[in-house]
Amino acid sequence: MSQSFGERVRGALDARGPLCVGIDPHAELLAAWGLGDDAAGVREFGLRTVDAAAGRVGVVKPQVSFFERFGSQGIAALEDVLAAARAAGLLVIADAKRGDIGSTMDDYAHAWLTPGAPLEADALTVNPFLGVGALDGTFALAAKHEKGVFVLAATSNPEAAGVQRAIGATGLTVSAEIVGEVSARNAGLFEPGAWGSFGFVIGATVDWDQAGITPFGPIAPILAPGFGTQGATPADLRARFGTMADAVIASESRSILSAGPEGLAAAISHRVAEYREVVGV
Repeated sequence: MSQSFGERVRGALDARGPLCVGIDPHAELLAAWGLGDDAAGVREFGLRTVDAAAGRVGVVKPQVSFFERFGSQGIAALEDVLAAARAAGLLVIADAKRGDIGSTMDDYAHAWLTPGAPLEADALTVNPFLGVGALDGTFALAAKHEKGVFVLAATSNPEAAGVQRAIGATGLTVSAEIVGEVSARNAGLFEPGAWGSFGFVIGATVDWDQAGITPFGPIAPILAPGFGTQGATPADLRARFGTMADAVIASESRSILSAGPEGLAAAISHRVAEYREVVGV
């Protein structure tokens, strides 16, 4: 029986814990792994990361930019990594942060969320700062194909504060307005008690009070970069996310990938154990 993306995330977190392994083939990591700074290198890097992650975590997140920089060959490498990850039973979040209007945004969604598409992923990160309504075609396509969407809501980079913490027309911060608008769409599409498939990107180092956001419903997955190298630790998860902690997908990349190809599987297993102790799964 098919499941919505939100419910698949819920099952993955229950089974494997919250760790999401980012697939971020930085040039420095490629060199450290003994791989070329080219399309073949990022392909090998991605496939080795998938092999190490499979059976240990439920979610991986390829960062699209590291593949795009090699043009068509890099995109072909990304296609292979996406397909391998999905074939291994991992939920795959394409971190592309797409955001546009009209048919342009719709075709971004088709590229990443259409079953059988070369770049098919289970979910896509999107940018709502042209208006949440500009994403309605993406939400509709995702719901049709039981895919997910992660909407940037409160990011931890300091440049974002002036925009995301500004007070909008409703008297709430822009971040809070985004969470409210997307949550309303979840409530209208998914059964009561089910997790929504339209989640949020909320940085693990974000102060929710300063961002003006509060616990929301229906529950939807929270993709939380900022664990690992950026400073947040597994022990911080419940303190930082409170009652929403069980919905968090804790994304780490360099902190794990720096273990190298020989140490990667062990580094993932160690980190999984730390998270599972915190969340109790």
